[in-house]
Amino acid sequence: MVDGMVLTALALPVCAGIGLSFLLEQGMQPRPRAFWRRPGAAFVIHVALWLLVFSVELAVFRRPWFAMANVLALQLFVVLVSNAKFHSLREPFIYQDFEYFWDALKHPRLYLPFLGAVRAVFALAGFGLALYAGLTWEPSLRARMPVWDFLAMVAALVVAGLALLWCGTRGRLRVIFAPETDLRQLGLLTSLWRYAQEESKPVCVPSAHDFKQPAQAPLGVLPHLVVVQSESFFDARRLFSGIQPQVLQAFDAVKASAVCQGQLEVAAWGANTVRTEFAFLSGLGSASLGVHRFNPYRKLARMGVPTMASFLRSLGYRTVCVHPYFASFYTRDEVFPLLGFDEFIDIENFKNVEKTGPYIGDVALAEKVCALLQKSSNQPIFVFVISMENHGPLHLEKVQGDDVERLYSKPPPEGCDDLTIYLRHLGQADRMVAMLRDQLDALPGDGWLCWFGDHVPIMPKAYAATAVPDGKTDYLIWRKGNAPDMGSRLDVKIEDLGGLLLQKMGLISSIDTVSALAEDDGRCAMDDGTILKRFIAN
Repeated sequence: MVDGMVLTALALPVCAGIGLSFLLEQGMQPRPRAFWRRPGAAFVIHVALWLLVFSVELAVFRRPWFAMANVLALQLFVVLVSNAKFHSLREPFIYQDFEYFWDALKHPRLYLPFLGAVRAVFALAGFGLALYAGLTWEPSLRARMPVWDFLAMVAALVVAGLALLWCGTRGRLRVIFAPETDLRQLGLLTSLWRYAQEESKPVCVPSAHDFKQPAQAPLGVLPHLVVVQSESFFDARRLFSGIQPQVLQAFDAVKASAVCQGQLEVAAWGANTVRTEFAFLSGLGSASLGVHRFNPYRKLARMGVPTMASFLRSLGYRTVCVHPYFASFYTRDEVFPLLGFDEFIDIENFKNVEKTGPYIGDVALAEKVCALLQKSSNQPIFVFVISMENHGPLHLEKVQGDDVERLYSKPPPEGCDDLTIYLRHLGQADRMVAMLRDQLDALPGDGWLCWFGDHVPIMPKAYAATAVPDGKTDYLIWRKGNAPDMGSRLDVKIEDLGGLLLQKMGLISSIDTVSALAEDDGRCAMDDGTILKRFIAN
């Protein structure tokens, strides 16, 4: 039997650890409510999860205080990561982010710099101190009790944790999939658990009955179509009046002759490209995705959601994605065939290309797309391009000699080095716009170009020194031969952009015409996926 001294030795670290775990949460941004102000079920789930993790640590190391320190060290690490994420992306850590720990090991440049050296050292030092102290000063319980008694005690802790978890989850706590609000209401551990529960539910893919076929088959030769999802692209001239207008000279010229252009409400801030990407391809807005809005490629997209690519393929298009990075990133190599793409061209096809900064540049990417267009046969081609050049972290790059003089008409405020680097890469994106326009112009037949930004870049210091953007990016829809100043200005949501594009191309019926939705001044905002939901079919 387990004696009273051993039970006391176990009860103290358990109670202390649970109390400290609630205290650690108060160091988060945003700060969760105090535990006594949360729903009772949220408190119970927190305690249950902590007990279960503690039980695992205790079974492995057989030292209660050391097990407690390890659990708290893991929680502290998540708190530090969450704060870093909130600082850069305005969103705290969520359950779906656990996947990115593995990605951070495979692609450290994309993640670790945002955590920061101080936070990383602090977390490692805390874990190292706990490891040393636990193994040096605390004796193992195995020396004080028989092995079967020890295992029985661990099993009792597990049963207690599972029982508490069952009690806490009997009536599911409400989450609204606004991570900041859910964290405040429920706390870290409970909000993570609830998001995991929601993701484990059966996926309800929107029914094909919600979509419509085109009213009639398109007449004549189908035009080539290039869509560019430009990394972190937006008109940064809105931030600071001293930025040279010529930074986006080609974009301005193409926009002037665009069929349609405006600002774009996207599904992400600073990162999480796949949220914008999936919304564009599927026409599904965040409100219809539930928990899958945070990373639709984890589960939802694998169910074979109808997309723009599958629709165009059904019309006879060859569908190609070009992305000068690893196809396995975000598991695009597995997901994109399910979304209707015939081919995925990744970084393996850019082996002999010199990088622009840390990534394959936009000019080299444009050359690859132009080559695809030149080689296209009589079959129309849809090329979906996902660029990389302007991907952060920008603060790891350096301002070059003539950048400031070339990119600004007056000196920028202090703290704008990231903005200067961003503008340098933005100029390359501008060159890409011109190259694609010229290539489509040179080809026989009709051609269309759609260009949009996936999210605004991460530049907290520059925003503090200039202005904080509202998160909207910019887009345009251009057609070969379109006369200047004949297009319309239309601000849309990303989930509506694909439908608007195909409507302008005449590939779908104009049930909800843009003119009917437009306001008197020629601008409008369109409802959640209203156009695309009317035409995509399996």
